[in-house]
Amino acid sequence: MTEQSHVPQHIALIMDGNRRWARKNKLAALQGHEYVSNKMIEPLAERCIERGVKYLTLWAFSTENWNREKNEVEGLMQIFRTGLVKNGERLHKLGIRLRVIGDMSSFPKDIQDGVDHWQQETAKNTRLTITFALNYGGRDEILRAIQKMAQDYSSEQLRATKLSPEEFSKYLDTTDMPDPDLIIRPGGEFRLSGYLPWQGVYAELYFTDILMPDFTADELDKALAEFERRTRNFGK
Repeated sequence: MTEQSHVPQHIALIMDGNRRWARKNKLAALQGHEYVSNKMIEPLAERCIERGVKYLTLWAFSTENWNREKNEVEGLMQIFRTGLVKNGERLHKLGIRLRVIGDMSSFPKDIQDGVDHWQQETAKNTRLTITFALNYGGRDEILRAIQKMAQDYSSEQLRATKLSPEEFSKYLDTTDMPDPDLIIRPGGEFRLSGYLPWQGVYAELYFTDILMPDFTADELDKALAEFERRTRNFGK
């Protein structure tokens, strides 16, 4: 028996191509990131609400991004600061809940405090949940989950326990979220780069050459149309 796809409950998006878009438009690299933060998130959120999507997860900063040039990393931190305020206020008004996954301990304290504030401020909103993946890497998440498990189980308990996927999932950053139904990567690359490896095992994948700053709500509609054409078997 197969399950016909309709509207995905959860879309996960890899926000790729910002720097290439900036170069293409003869702008500084950071202006690509800034454009996405200021111009792209709210329209995509509104279209998700219109289409009945309940969860949108945006990969904004990976564990590997710390290896970029110091000036770019510092610039991204400043974009996160201003973006938290601007997007926090705008998305809160739309009735959107904000969440963050990833290891926030490496971020400056003011950014950590801003994340905590908007997660608490929007906790009761129900129209859409937007999750920002910050300092996120799939392997890092799994390793952190194992470390959390080790705090709850003794070695003897682990040896005696038949661990289920459902039990292990409780230790992941996404514990209270459904797995993504659709993973989208703009930017022309055909890989997931460690994005939600545990959660995305049955996600439909959609790749496009459109760079993230040009990935408008209409481009999202194209991805949703492709999703609707697919039949999902879940291994059956």
